[in-house]
Amino acid sequence: MELNDLYRDVILDHNRRPRNFGLLTPADASVEGFNPLCGDRLTVRLKMAGDEIADIRFEGQGCAISTASASLMTEAVKGKTRAHALALFERVHRLLTDDTAPGDELGKLAALSGVREFPARVKCASLCWHTLASALRSPDPQHLPAVSTE
Repeated sequence: MELNDLYRDVILDHNRRPRNFGLLTPADASVEGFNPLCGDRLTVRLKMAGDEIADIRFEGQGCAISTASASLMTEAVKGKTRAHALALFERVHRLLTDDTAPGDELGKLAALSGVREFPARVKCASLCWHTLASALRSPDPQHLPAVSTE
């Protein structure tokens, strides 16, 4: 199986059966994200245990890439510290926007590297990541404005 086929299979699997999809209550942070170009809408909710993401869920509607990216993201950051999740955001952002080769440290997230071949879809894949970063960087994550990719 070629690497591109493997990446496509990961994206399709996470779109068909998204992980960590659904409501999380109570949540320490709740942030909405919107991609006006594609119509993707999602809400990311976090439950923190000190500086660690104890639980994370998302809900909403979006294209296959948006849903798969959110699913992959939640798996990757659950149980990680705020700093680790923000560093992962930066790494994934570079993966989506630069000609950076995916490294082994990204695991399944490397599947997102194929998205950069379709520039209009980069915002679909990055919406959930920008939404998460907004929540993690905010001193008051209960009262955050919606995140937009525009």
